[in-house]
Amino acid sequence: MRLSRKSEYALLALIDLARCYGKNELLKIMEVSERNNIPKKYLEQIFLQLKGAGYVRSIRGSRGGYELAKSPDEITLAEIIRLIDGPLASVGSASLYYFEHTPIEKNEKLLQVFKEIRDIVSEKLENLTLSQFV
Repeated sequence: MRLSRKSEYALLALIDLARCYGKNELLKIMEVSERNNIPKKYLEQIFLQLKGAGYVRSIRGSRGGYELAKSPDEITLAEIIRLIDGPLASVGSASLYYFEHTPIEKNEKLLQVFKEIRDIVSEKLENLTLSQFV
């Protein structure tokens, strides 16, 4: 698994929003962009994807902004990375959610190694929530 820049930015932005969770505070996209050194236009695209998946919500207007749509305790790193980058497994035939046949299937022992790696990475990321980084 290789984390894309988009996933890195998404995680940083969500952690920023998590800091304000429950405070009835909305963050402007420019604030999040500047604090985390994320290009504003890129962050807008990321927030659209996160909003579509139900992780953030926005309110328009001069007092508007973004906030988490769920508690930071309910959002795992694994689900955000899967949303942005796809599978956690390094090969398609080792993936649980994005399975696809690959040449590595020809050697069951080799495939098993990649499944074990997937399980280790998945277990770690499934047990880390945004609230742990606030």
